[in-house]
Amino acid sequence: MKQTFDNQIIIIGAGPAGMMAAQILAEKGFKVQIYEQNKAAGRKFLVAGNGGFNLTHNEELESFIKKYDALEIREIVKNFDNTKVVNWLSDLEITTYVGSSGKIFPTKNFKPIQVLKAWLDRLEQLGVVIHYEHTFMDFDENSVTLNHKENELKVDYSKLILSMGGGSWKKTGSDAKWIEILKSKNIEITPLESANSGYDTDSGFHQLQGQYLKNIKISFEGNEKIGEVVFTKYGIEGSPVYYLNRFTRKHDFPLTLYIDLKPNLSETEILGELNGNDKISQILKRKLKLSTTALNLLKTLDKENYTNIEILSRLIKKFPIEILSYRPIDEVISTSGGIAFSELNHKLELTKFPNVFCAGEMIDWEAPTGGYLLQACFSTGNWVAKEISNTLKLRT
Repeated sequence: MKQTFDNQIIIIGAGPAGMMAAQILAEKGFKVQIYEQNKAAGRKFLVAGNGGFNLTHNEELESFIKKYDALEIREIVKNFDNTKVVNWLSDLEITTYVGSSGKIFPTKNFKPIQVLKAWLDRLEQLGVVIHYEHTFMDFDENSVTLNHKENELKVDYSKLILSMGGGSWKKTGSDAKWIEILKSKNIEITPLESANSGYDTDSGFHQLQGQYLKNIKISFEGNEKIGEVVFTKYGIEGSPVYYLNRFTRKHDFPLTLYIDLKPNLSETEILGELNGNDKISQILKRKLKLSTTALNLLKTLDKENYTNIEILSRLIKKFPIEILSYRPIDEVISTSGGIAFSELNHKLELTKFPNVFCAGEMIDWEAPTGGYLLQACFSTGNWVAKEISNTLKLRT
C-alpha cells in the first residue's frame, strides 16, 4: 500500500530528536508524520529517567560544548543550547531546577512520564500524527518503506528525517538495524562501540563489589575527572569512568587508569603524614581519613608496597587499575559511532540523498552523561527542523 501526502515531512523515530524536529516544524505550519516501531513514544527517553532525569546541564556554554568530541556537534549544540532547552521546557509548563552537580532536572512534582506526556500533548495540539508499530525497512529518493503488522507500507515524503537512535538498550527499540540499510546505500558508518560504559577489570578488584570511592580523581594520559566510582562484579562504573571512554577509545586494551585517592593532598604531604610513629593502617584511617573502600583497595597491594611509605604515598595519588574492555553495547548508556559527518552537509542532510536528514544518536558523536546526551538530541532535532523550514515552502 502506498500513501502520498502533499508537502509531507516524515520522521522515523519518536525519540527526543525526532519529537523536537516534529514540534519545530509543526509550529511553523508543516504537516508532520512520525513513524515509531514501538507501541509508545520516548521509550529510551523514559529509561534515561530511571537513574535521575537530568535533561541538560547548567555549565557555562564555552566549557559545555567541549564535552562533545565532534566539532560539528559543538556548533549545533551552541545554536540550541542548555538555556534554550530550559526555556523550551518552561513553554511546556515543565519547571526545572539545578542540582548540586550542575545537572538540570524537572522539579520534584514532574516525573519522566509527565514530562513526556506534556510534550506529546503539545505535538497532538500542533497536529503531529504518530504512527506506532511501524518498522523502518528502506527508503529511496521519494519514499520510505515501513512494515506494520506484517504489511508493507510505502509513504512518499518531501523531506525525511531519520532519528532512530544508537545501539544501546535494545529493549527500548534502539537496535541500530538501520545501519545495514544505510550501508547498502554506500553511506559510511563509523562502527558502533560502547560509550558511557563501565570497564571490565582484572579479577583482583572484584572482591570490592558494591563498594564506592567518593571524591576521587581518575585519570588517563592527562585526561582526568573528579567524582564517584563504584566497584562491580566485573569492574568499575561511574561518571568519571564514562568521561574517560572517548580517550581510551583511541587505544587498544588492556590499558591502565589511575585513581587519586586524596586529590586535595600532594604526594609530599601524604608522605609527611605516613612518616609518623603510628601504624600505617592508623595513619591512613585517622590522619589521612581514607574511606573504608579506599583502605580496602590499598589492602589489595602486596606487603612490600603497602609497608614502603614512599611507594604507598605514590600509590595513594596514583593507584593503577588495569582495564580489559568496555561493557557490552546492549547494557551501556549510549554508543559512539554512527553516520559519518563526511556523509552529511551542514544541514545534517545526506549528500547522497538530498531531502533525507539525520538527527540524534544515529550520527557519529560522543558525549558524557550528565544531560549532554539529551541536549545534543534536542539540538540536532531543532537544527534539522530549522534547516528544512528555511528551504521548504508551505503550500496553501
